[in-house]
Amino acid sequence: MKYLWYAFLGLFSLGFLGLVAGLGLTVYVLNKYGADLPDYEQLKTYEPPIVTRLYAGDGRLLAEFAQEKRVFVPIDKIPDRVKQAFISAEDKNFYTHHGVDPLGVARAAYFFALRKMGKDVNMVGGSTITQQVVKNMLLSNEQKIERKIREAILASRVERAMSKDRILEIYLNEIYLGARAYGVAAAALQYFNKSLDELTIDEAAYLAALPKAPNNYHPVRHHEAAVEQRNEVLRRMEKNGYITASQAEMARLAPLKTFNEDESRSVHAPYFAEEVRRELKERYGEDSLYGGGLAVRSTINPRLQDIAERTLREGLMAYDQRHGYRGPVKHLESLEGWKKQLEEIAAPEGMLNDWRLAVVLNSGEQSARLGLKSGGEATIGLIGVQWARKSMNQGYALGPAISAVSQVLQKGDVVMIAPLKTEDSAKPAYTLAQIPAVQGALVAMDPHTGRVLAMQGGWHYSYGGSEFNRATQAQRQPGSAFKPFVYLAALEHDFTPATLVLDAPFVIEDRPGHFWSPTNYSNEYYGPTPIRVGVEKSRNLMTVRLADYLGVDMIADYAKRFGIDEDMPSMLSNALGAGETTLLRLTAAYGMLVNGGKRITPSFIDRIQDRRGDTIFRNDARSCRNCGPLIRWQNQSTPDVPDEREQVADPRTAYQMVSILEGVVERGTGVRIKSLGRPLAGKTGTTNESKDTWFMGFSPDLVVGVFAGFDEPRSLGKKETGSSVAVPIFKAFMEEALQDEPLLPFRMPNGIRNVQINAATGARAQPGDAKVIWEAFINGTEPTDEMYILDGSGIHVMYSGSGERYTDPYAENAYDVQTGGYNYEDSSESVSGSPFFQDQRPPGGENYYDPPPYQRPSGSPGGPAPSSGSTPDTQTGTGGFY
Repeated sequence: MKYLWYAFLGLFSLGFLGLVAGLGLTVYVLNKYGADLPDYEQLKTYEPPIVTRLYAGDGRLLAEFAQEKRVFVPIDKIPDRVKQAFISAEDKNFYTHHGVDPLGVARAAYFFALRKMGKDVNMVGGSTITQQVVKNMLLSNEQKIERKIREAILASRVERAMSKDRILEIYLNEIYLGARAYGVAAAALQYFNKSLDELTIDEAAYLAALPKAPNNYHPVRHHEAAVEQRNEVLRRMEKNGYITASQAEMARLAPLKTFNEDESRSVHAPYFAEEVRRELKERYGEDSLYGGGLAVRSTINPRLQDIAERTLREGLMAYDQRHGYRGPVKHLESLEGWKKQLEEIAAPEGMLNDWRLAVVLNSGEQSARLGLKSGGEATIGLIGVQWARKSMNQGYALGPAISAVSQVLQKGDVVMIAPLKTEDSAKPAYTLAQIPAVQGALVAMDPHTGRVLAMQGGWHYSYGGSEFNRATQAQRQPGSAFKPFVYLAALEHDFTPATLVLDAPFVIEDRPGHFWSPTNYSNEYYGPTPIRVGVEKSRNLMTVRLADYLGVDMIADYAKRFGIDEDMPSMLSNALGAGETTLLRLTAAYGMLVNGGKRITPSFIDRIQDRRGDTIFRNDARSCRNCGPLIRWQNQSTPDVPDEREQVADPRTAYQMVSILEGVVERGTGVRIKSLGRPLAGKTGTTNESKDTWFMGFSPDLVVGVFAGFDEPRSLGKKETGSSVAVPIFKAFMEEALQDEPLLPFRMPNGIRNVQINAATGARAQPGDAKVIWEAFINGTEPTDEMYILDGSGIHVMYSGSGERYTDPYAENAYDVQTGGYNYEDSSESVSGSPFFQDQRPPGGENYYDPPPYQRPSGSPGGPAPSSGSTPDTQTGTGGFY
């Protein structure tokens, strides 16, 4: 008995000493490792960085901006099967432990000791979900015992300070699951294109298998390992009682099929998305852009964007193909092992998704047999290579016509081929493809708001390759596409669409000892010609003469007013579009013509909401009277949304210019568009040597700009103009874009009167006139017997009489300035008080824009510009060379 007492006392003493030692060790560990720990209180207010998502106007996803792709979901919105899958995979005792699982820690320590002794074993994680939260958010990932101790201390403290659900919420939204996806919601979208509540049991189990090593369980590269690990999670879920045996068996049999991005319903518009990204970064900074969880609704119309991308590419290909074939991508000297050789050749930058890389196995007169990168074979016939005449001298010359496939394709050539549409869809056919060397851009905009509905900034957008946006970043010369704003300035300073301007040689000393003498594209002269015809036929000499009379400062003012160029140099050549602007700016300027002269600013964003759903930006800032909340209708006034847009041009002169530009499509340089059979208007643009080609056009409710040219400006080739390059793209776009839209005429404002005139002379139409059109005049400015002409010495009166003294600017035979001999009236006859020079605007008309009086700089050729209530000097002229 005595010995038992001594034994008990000894054991008790040892236990007590052990307890004291344990407490001492605990105090020591807490003092050593528990000091200077990170502040875990920050987890209580944790707001993870969330992906910013950009949406199209119809709600479809356009782009995501994030350094860590994450979508935050509150714990009560995460389905139980997702929570159960992760708890089974990572921490089955999560809801019962206090932050640390002792058995798990012991197991991890055991394997750590074996590793230190040189044993070849894998490290085993014994961390609980709480410990993983602490490690990921407060500590480092280093594999040291000191870090594990600090992790355990922090985990215990976090458990005392926060609820289990809050800890699990942080974990499920923070954990990295591969493919740049952080959190379960982002991973569900990334791997399965599903929301969390759409996930099946097997899909939830796969996501739960990823935290330890996402790359090792990649669904494609390591498919078998991924399925095996998923099934292990399913086994644990069954063991823990979360799913039944039959559910587990069905889930194990389910194939692991992840989402292919090509199947996405998202909108593909990288040029547009990048423009929005830049704006968001400038507005809110990088932190909010990449982690603020912004929801951005853009202005893009996905249908129009798809049409824009396709029609621009087709137009660039059409130009490129008519300038010849530049040769194969590569040539294989030997076809031995051609499949392997082909696999090693990277797809050329700009190759489209439905194109194929192929090698010519043999080639004959009517066809060639090709080997595909996929290992299959294809045949290309004569029709697929007939465009491919040899390109010579950078495409400015072509080789002989193609009569045999072997003229183009040689054995060993590595080429690109594209699907060719045929009547027999069961038998695929191909055509030889070539990435265009030329570039271009297309912008479609709502002319009433400035909302950009579609924008394609080039042939192909490449992350890390060509990100240059030719719609917003390329500064190019607009050429003749600028001319309407010169003529608009004239219309706003007492000219009419029927006013005659002399089309004859023009020479000016632009700097000491240097003379500038522009010419028309045709190198012909057409004599006195109505302003309308000058625009329709894009006459350079008329435009320069008019700009010289008005003054280059006025032209620069209109360029600034319409947002084309904020600081245009005072050079006469700029009247012909020698300055530089962007396609986006010019498209907005044309929008201001068709909308009645109202200022618009291009916009890509409709609305921005923060992570809490509060609207922090709305592009439509219009006020609305009588729009307040009402309990019931009590005969209140009708809600009124006033038009507060700035008036930059008289709506009547803006309409006159729209009418003139409609004539460009009816009988001018844009006549190819006429066959669409709907109200359309616009203007071509071509610069010197055809380095830049444009077409700017519109319907009553859609304005579209098209540009084409080389990135390093050089000639597009002989006879390549805005009419041949840009117009077909515009036409193809409008044909599809307006397919289901009603035929609406251009809106005519009050104060306009349509009068029938002789299109060739500008005089009132007479019985028997061959070319009669309806012309838009501001009330009171209609043609009388007195007609006015601007020549090299000023404005003069002509009497119309029978109209026989007017040349026909539409005639094929050009006007001969040496034999013209126009009979201008004597300079002693005053033209003051004539309808042409009187201000016909109704007094106090608040709906009309009143341009400020403009005085031409003294000493400039041509005398002072006409202004409201003033009369220019009347001078004589001889009709000779100017």
